Amino acid sequence: MQKPSNFISSDHVQTPISAIEAELERFEEEERQRLGIGAEPKQNQWKDNVNRAFFADQRAHTTVLVSGLTMAHDLFVQAGLAGLGYSIRALDCPDNEALQFGKEYGNRGQCNPTYFTVGNLVKTLVHMRDKQGMSTEDIISKHVFLTAGGCGPCRFGMYVTEYRKALTDAGFEGFRVMLFEPNGGMQQATGAEVGLKMDKDFFLTLAKAIFVGDALNAISYRIRPYEVEKGSTDRAIEQSREIIMKALGKRKGLLRSLLKCKKILAAVKVDRTMVKPKVSIIGEFWAMTTEGEGNYRLQRFLEEEGAEVDIQLIAGWILYNVWQSRVDTRSRMVLKHADTEARKGLKTTQIAKKFLTLWVAEKAVRATFKTFAFCLGLKNYKLPDMEENARVAADHYNTELRGGEGHMEVGKLIQNVIHKKAHMTISVKPFGCMPSSGVSDGVQSVITERYPEAIFLPIETTGDGAVNVYSRIQMMLFKAKRAAEDEYETLLKTKHLSKEKLKEKLAKRSKFLKATYYSPHVVAGTAANLLVEVA
Repeated sequence: MQKPSNFISSDHVQTPISAIEAELERFEEEERQRLGIGAEPKQNQWKDNVNRAFFADQRAHTTVLVSGLTMAHDLFVQAGLAGLGYSIRALDCPDNEALQFGKEYGNRGQCNPTYFTVGNLVKTLVHMRDKQGMSTEDIISKHVFLTAGGCGPCRFGMYVTEYRKALTDAGFEGFRVMLFEPNGGMQQATGAEVGLKMDKDFFLTLAKAIFVGDALNAISYRIRPYEVEKGSTDRAIEQSREIIMKALGKRKGLLRSLLKCKKILAAVKVDRTMVKPKVSIIGEFWAMTTEGEGNYRLQRFLEEEGAEVDIQLIAGWILYNVWQSRVDTRSRMVLKHADTEARKGLKTTQIAKKFLTLWVAEKAVRATFKTFAFCLGLKNYKLPDMEENARVAADHYNTELRGGEGHMEVGKLIQNVIHKKAHMTISVKPFGCMPSSGVSDGVQSVITERYPEAIFLPIETTGDGAVNVYSRIQMMLFKAKRAAEDEYETLLKTKHLSKEKLKEKLAKRSKFLKATYYSPHVVAGTAANLLVEVA
């Protein structure tokens, strides 16, 4: 093979590359002088200047900012950590103003969640400086932002650097961004006592906030589509949220507070004979979880269009991580003595003990969520079976590919169809999301061919283009509404019931009229399941 040349050749002459570069520099200098533009200082490559100096003696005058989940989760985390003695503030749900801050100060080519979440922090600090009159020095010295880390093909792993870069460009250089690795603990190298102590109390408080937030969100999406008085569910949820926050802040009486909330939620008047299509939202984690303009207020838009929304819970993501660890351990344990170099090598690991730990972890997640759900009145709600999800997805997607939601998107769509869990499935992801787009725009087309009854819609979010997204949803939702109505009418004939007779039966059984009551799953529609149970 011929070695690369340091010359550019033509038919008659060979010119050294260095001579061309010198000529270009001379031309640039002449043009700068002619235009009156001074020479630009040479910039070095970006370096991530990390400041994690947050210690125990700074807790009293340092506020920890948190954001990233639903508002219920963020507020419960705020209340729970405040009960541990921290000064905590949950940021508002990211909006389009946050998106503009993210695009102004962030790198180009990032995905939507990066711009929204990074911009939301910058927007908050700019507001504190320009509107509230707080000095930049006080903002930097008296605040810390806590965020999660990640890896794999998703750009989520680069968020922490994006935060620091945007903060520097916005005038907050040195602002502390603490990276919490779910599997690696707190990245803070210091000999002093850390400011955010990752101990048993911290993780138990975090778990309570997450599972209670899951339960409250799940029951709100069950009740709100069927409320008789518009806005009554939101008022009940807001009242319940305040009660739960007080219990988390006091670190006692959480179950009693949930039982109190159960009565408040049960008092909402509902009519579950209204036939509504159930729409399952899956996709990229942040895009399917956020409740604001980052996904065009997708959940609320669907409800306004007459649908019931089936959301994904944080508990499901935790179970997915437990499943991953179990599968990886099973694969690597046969190479135990050779597995020494990896960060989580198994040479010194007691395999049986690790499997037992993972088994206990899964049981603890399910039992804790079930307890909170029962006390809150969330009936007949089952967390996903990760083994089944992997099994049904394996024929179409390699379960060893771990980017984003991995195989879960494929498994969820198949399960929604074969188990009649939803009339329609929407996969939402940021524009250009590498892991999720490859699944939804590629693999899922095979699934919809194999299961032609599936009503599936992949949508990408960019911050604009809401009208286009809404029109696409409305077209597919028309099909889902027809499917829900056909399902209901078929069951009426099968059970030999009329709508009037059904209402007469319901009037005699008060438990069916409670907002917290939810019929066992048989088919997709809530009204249809109620019909089956009453009949």
